[in-house]
Amino acid sequence: MMTKSIGSMLIFLFLYLNAGGHLKFANGTATWCVAKFSASEIELNANIEYACKMLGDCKIIEAGGSCFYPNTPLNHASVVMNQYYAKNGRNDWDCYFSGSALIVITDPSYGNCKYA
Repeated sequence: MMTKSIGSMLIFLFLYLNAGGHLKFANGTATWCVAKFSASEIELNANIEYACKMLGDCKIIEAGGSCFYPNTPLNHASVVMNQYYAKNGRNDWDCYFSGSALIVITDPSYGNCKYA
């Protein structure tokens, strides 16, 4: 029984790594791009700066914006990284951010902060 679990886990790991760290969902499952918890504050701030520059508008994470709170680099980066990812077609490569992001299948929206 334990051998089956390990074998299944190894197959999953192989497929995950072979897909460049992102599994593709053939059934049309919705996806979002968020910052990794392990990303440094420097990486997060660089991601915010890049995404905001490419989007042209980041009022959503500014004071008074629907995603300002919690006022943390992790939260702000996740919001604008996802906007960038969504705007560019939700391609795996649009959620790379030098390895500081990941694609999730659980909607990270909360309160009035709605992820695209």
